[in-house]
Amino acid sequence: MACTMETTLKTEANIMLLSLHRTLLISIPCYNPNMKIKVVATNRKAKFEYFLQDEFEAGLSLKGSEIKSIRLGQISIKEAYIRVDEREAWLMEAYVAPYTQANRFNHEPRRPRQLLLHKREIRKLRDAVRKKGLTIIATKVYLKSGRAKIEIALARGKKLHDKRHAIKTKETERDMKRQMQYRE
Repeated sequence: MACTMETTLKTEANIMLLSLHRTLLISIPCYNPNMKIKVVATNRKAKFEYFLQDEFEAGLSLKGSEIKSIRLGQISIKEAYIRVDEREAWLMEAYVAPYTQANRFNHEPRRPRQLLLHKREIRKLRDAVRKKGLTIIATKVYLKSGRAKIEIALARGKKLHDKRHAIKTKETERDMKRQMQYRE
C-alpha cells in the first residue's frame, strides 16, 4: 500500500510549474503493520535439532530468475547455514530450483547468496559465533511486500538426550490432548 501526501512547490525555480500545477501528488511508501507475509519455506527440523536464541530478519540479494523461482515456492533451506565474514553475511547451501523459463540466463542452484543486514547485526552474529561457539541457521524464507526475506537464528546444537526429552514432552502433551477430547 502507499500513502499519499499533498505537497506544494515553493522554490523560485519551480514558479512556472507552480502556475501550471498548484499541488503535486506524491506517492510515498509507508509502514503498514497489517502487511501480508507469504511464507515460502521453513526449516522444521531447526527447533528439534537446535536451541534457538536470537532471531534476525535479513534481506536476500538475488538474481531475477531466483526471485521468480522463490515466488513459486521452489526453495529448500534444510541444509542451509550462514557464514559471516568481516563485513558480510552469506547464505550457504540453500537450494533454489532453476526457473524453467529463464533458459540460458538461469542461476546456479546452490550458489552463495549475500544477506542484507545492518553492520551492528553482522558484528553481533560474528561475535556470537566466535566467542560463544554458536551457529547461525536459516529458519524461514518469506515474501514481505514483494521482497524475499529470510529469518535466521543464533543456535546451539542439542545433544541426543535433549532430543529425547523433547520427543517425550511432545508425546505427553499429545496424550493429554487426546484424553481431554475423550472427556468432552
